[in-house]
Amino acid sequence: MAELVNPSAAGRSFGETQRRDSWWVEIIPVVVLLGGFGAYATLRAFEGRFYEWGPYLSPFYSPLIDPNHHWWAFSPALLILAGPLGFRATCYYYRKAYYRAFFADPPACAVGEGRKTYRGETAFPFILQNVHRYFLYVAVLFLVFLWRDAIHAFSFGASVGVGVGTLVLLGNVILLTLYTLSCHSLRHLAGGKLDCFSCAAFGAPHYKTWQWLSVLNQRHMLFAWASLLSVGFADLYVRLVSCGAIRDVRLL
Repeated sequence: MAELVNPSAAGRSFGETQRRDSWWVEIIPVVVLLGGFGAYATLRAFEGRFYEWGPYLSPFYSPLIDPNHHWWAFSPALLILAGPLGFRATCYYYRKAYYRAFFADPPACAVGEGRKTYRGETAFPFILQNVHRYFLYVAVLFLVFLWRDAIHAFSFGASVGVGVGTLVLLGNVILLTLYTLSCHSLRHLAGGKLDCFSCAAFGAPHYKTWQWLSVLNQRHMLFAWASLLSVGFADLYVRLVSCGAIRDVRLL
């Protein structure tokens, strides 16, 4: 495939722009949050302990595959890491965010970038971004396990109760569900590919579902960041309780 000249970069040096606003400011929180989360999640995935306490299970380790892992010499989290990581890494919104923040591709709208040609996501490794829809199916499967964990977090031995950890895990899975349901690929599957709802089989349900998902899709960026913070906090909370750094407060 022939390389195309990138009109935003043509005739401009890196960072050159006529914009007068502080365009670079919006890159900073992306670097801090995504970079910090990536470092923390990597360390936790390799740690292989402090992921369970009472009815609480860290979302980084769910579903928990063979906690004794006699047949697996590494952390059980590494057995499931590809699923949620793949879904976020190929997410349409996150691609925009980390392309700009980490690759300066481009740094911002109407700002000169380093390269002079553009091939989009047609060459390795970025062509792998096109498997996002398949990671969506995996993400839905993970939600089933996370909802099971959230429900189990209400079980304290022979009694039903609510602890701070219960609310943390419940809030996390709600935000993860909203993030997944607001996915651009899911909206497209529900009806975005149709030119005529009334002409299609089950057109009315398709249209209603597409409308509902479109409302969520408008807040996809919000759900992306909120769920990223919530899943990290949920893991941190379980870890602190598990290692004895803090105590879980029983509310009911």
